[in-house]
Amino acid sequence: MNGLSKESVTFLEIDESGADQRIDNFLFKHLKGVPKSHIYRILRGEVRVNKKRIDQTYRLQLGDSLRIPPIRVAEKTEAQDAYIPAVEFPIIYEDDALVVINKPSGVAVHGGSGVSFGVIEQMRRARPQAKFLELVHRLDRETSGVLLLAKKRSALVAMHEIMREGNSDKRYFAMVLGQWHNTRQHVKLPLYKFDTPQGEKRVMVREDGQASHTIFNLQKSWPGYSLLEAELKTGRTHQIRVHLSHLGFPIAGDDKYGDFAANKTLMKNGLKRMFLHAHSIAFAHPLSGEPLQLNAPLPADLQGFVDRLDAAQP
Repeated sequence: MNGLSKESVTFLEIDESGADQRIDNFLFKHLKGVPKSHIYRILRGEVRVNKKRIDQTYRLQLGDSLRIPPIRVAEKTEAQDAYIPAVEFPIIYEDDALVVINKPSGVAVHGGSGVSFGVIEQMRRARPQAKFLELVHRLDRETSGVLLLAKKRSALVAMHEIMREGNSDKRYFAMVLGQWHNTRQHVKLPLYKFDTPQGEKRVMVREDGQASHTIFNLQKSWPGYSLLEAELKTGRTHQIRVHLSHLGFPIAGDDKYGDFAANKTLMKNGLKRMFLHAHSIAFAHPLSGEPLQLNAPLPADLQGFVDRLDAAQP
């Protein structure tokens, strides 16, 4: 789609990147810097789709002709854009609908909350020809592993439905402090989101929280440590971290819900991040229905920690 003009009426033909999107959400994205109140004002009078008035709930269709009246758009300067580096992350799988990467630890998935940019902004910068690129789901900044991005809106909508209906199998490796005994354990605890006095997002177990369900499978144990595989049955914020912390088995290196004294010792012993890694996801391809099983092996720093634990065994 062509860029928006500030001085004259603009006509856009809706392509794959805008199809099936609500008109108000489309305009929020493409008229960045314009107050939402003004966007709703032009929607009530001057915006046309196929020469007809529509309301804010209208979903754009492929090939629609969209008329946007003259409007002042806050333009980004080159200086504002320059700080986002173009980065292609390690690719696990890619076709015309999806790109699946192995996200490194320490990289946010998107900008915001004090972070200037993340994976999605860097990938878009690296692929200026891409008409559409959106996150399918999120990973915490310190969590590494499998991350899905959609290259078509139809794939994004279908993937969201797959995940909402529980038709994907997401699994993580987590190293916890303590001796985990059950080979397989279901954990169902309600999770409540809140803000700290410093304005940081946190989650706690509370009766009025959202239902959440994780299954933990014991992989291996050492004196003082256990390696678990976590199966996510729901996808709440910080779900694995809070479930484990609440049970008394904090994740090694977790700076929000972990054992801070133990974390300092772990850092001296070479574990400089949280040991949580999204190692696999399985689902039916959102467009073809083909079964997909995508995997990301433990990164070198986490594998090195496991190797040191093995080496210390008598």
